[in-house]
Amino acid sequence: MELDRGQIIDLLNERDPQVVSQLFDEAYRTKVENVGESVYLRGLIEISNICRKNCLYCGIRSDNSAVVRYQLSNDDVLGAAKFALDAGYGSIVIQGGERQDKAFVKDIKRLIKKIKRLSRKNPLGITLSLGEQPIEVYEDWFDAGAHRYLLRIETSNEELYNMIHPSGDLHSFNSRVQALLNLKYTGYQVGTGVMIGLPFQTTEHLADDLLFFRDFDIDMCGMGPYLEHSQTPMWALRNNILPPEERLTLSLKMVALLRLMMPDINIAATTAMQTLHPEGREMAIMAGANVIMPNMTIQDVRANYQIYENKLGIEDDAAISKSKLEEFLSKKSIPIGLNQWGDSLHFINR
Repeated sequence: MELDRGQIIDLLNERDPQVVSQLFDEAYRTKVENVGESVYLRGLIEISNICRKNCLYCGIRSDNSAVVRYQLSNDDVLGAAKFALDAGYGSIVIQGGERQDKAFVKDIKRLIKKIKRLSRKNPLGITLSLGEQPIEVYEDWFDAGAHRYLLRIETSNEELYNMIHPSGDLHSFNSRVQALLNLKYTGYQVGTGVMIGLPFQTTEHLADDLLFFRDFDIDMCGMGPYLEHSQTPMWALRNNILPPEERLTLSLKMVALLRLMMPDINIAATTAMQTLHPEGREMAIMAGANVIMPNMTIQDVRANYQIYENKLGIEDDAAISKSKLEEFLSKKSIPIGLNQWGDSLHFINR
């Protein structure tokens, strides 16, 4: 569907429940017609909370000395991958704080190869979400077997980007955009996303985010409501943000509008939505999302990977996360695309 900037802004500002409901229904129909009814699962492995960046909103920022830092062992990662394989998830996501040290970079490459060997008979799809890296690293990881990469831009507005990141060479808007270009050039299915409901963010900013996704021609998207963390500088601005219910509704509108604008991409229903509402992920599915990332991280360290506070599921293990997710989807009669990579049709069709 062709939507101009003014139409997008009007729909983001829409308050009529009937109109909003119609928007969600149309987005769901568009999803079913273009990518099918099934939801694809990506087993999420939070490999490390060590991060060289110091983003002002993030609970695992480098200056947060209250966080207990960790890196999963290879056995922990392979065990989680085996669980995802046995559960029929089809794909995994390896996510972590941003690191560029040589040992970590080499370890990721080795792990990708080991996961490919582990799942040789029924290969697991591998998505990485490990921040900005030199293009040579992206190429090495791609050659090892990773084929999707998620790098959230957080906001496509450079001024707002600079407001939520400290100044300095480590936090450059242009470097972020260049990293996305490098990922596309390398051959990945490229995903990005934004936080919704940031302090000082407007619906005009969000409309421009959607247009950025369209013009960049992304293959997948993971976006969700901004959630605050008390051990970050942006905690001081907590009274300048929308109430949780409004942030969730705005996030669902963003999902729906993106589905209408880019019918055949993959769109994730994020955990942040579930944090604001027990069925937030399922609401996102009914508004046009088609991917969910159940957490496979070992329970011992989950509490140490909190970009925002009050994250759901940190007391669960992989089996409990699996059973809760399946129960929710069953209640909504939402089918799961088991043992499938669920690659972006937008990428394939390109």
